[in-house]
Amino acid sequence: MTVGRLDACFAALAGENRAAFVAYLVAGDPDAKTSLAMVKSLPGAGVDIVELGFAFSDPIAEGPTIQRASQRALAAGMTLAGVLELARRFRQSDQTTPVVLMGYLNPLLTHGLEAFAADAAAAGVDGLIVVDCPPEEAGPLADALQSRDLALICLATPTTDDPRLALVTRRASGFVYYVSVAGTTGAKEADAAMVRPAVARVRAASRLPVCVGFGIRTPERAAQIAAIADGVVVGSALVEAIETAIAQNRDPVSKVVETADALAKAVHAARLGGAGS
Repeated sequence: MTVGRLDACFAALAGENRAAFVAYLVAGDPDAKTSLAMVKSLPGAGVDIVELGFAFSDPIAEGPTIQRASQRALAAGMTLAGVLELARRFRQSDQTTPVVLMGYLNPLLTHGLEAFAADAAAAGVDGLIVVDCPPEEAGPLADALQSRDLALICLATPTTDDPRLALVTRRASGFVYYVSVAGTTGAKEADAAMVRPAVARVRAASRLPVCVGFGIRTPERAAQIAAIADGVVVGSALVEAIETAIAQNRDPVSKVVETADALAKAVHAARLGGAGS
């Protein structure tokens, strides 16, 4: 189903005047078994789209919280093949929730772009975000994904001007990920007043749903962004919940569910009473 699963998700949410809640976790953090249990628990906690980061030793977009999660996953033996296996096992029990992978180009080149696209589609993945693949170099990746009906989800930022935005979104599908702040994940807070015109500009240029990520850690901030965007992406707050649970010798699955549930409720209630995008 691939891109169709993302399209169906956004269409259903638009019909309910709700933004999507997109939850990011690092696949394999803190280990493969626990990570799978977490991912399986997310839809029940109100998550509309699951975003799985594949751990990389030299991430350029992640702040310290997600860097440490990647280190835990790598130390536990997680690989790109393991991420695809995790997605495949999730898909065995959930045929509806879209799954998007997020990571870096080097592991994909090592795997082979055509081989990765085929393996990802077979695992039930719906789309891919590649942080360090500029649009000028994205042709081979876009071709490989398109041949398997996988979405190439592109990134736009506050510094993306109109000519650049047209280039960034030229091969985009699924949705556009708007990075609301300059810097790494978890470093700053998103400002809804600044995000609103940016979302409108990206939406007009791409004709795709726009999900906003980076700088969204609390239910209150998530609700503010959900009122103006098509989706809200939260990562560091969920990954931090895992880290906190480990430090407190608590069950990380229940801690992630608790955190995701509060965020999902805020996102889904944000437009009640007539607010909207």
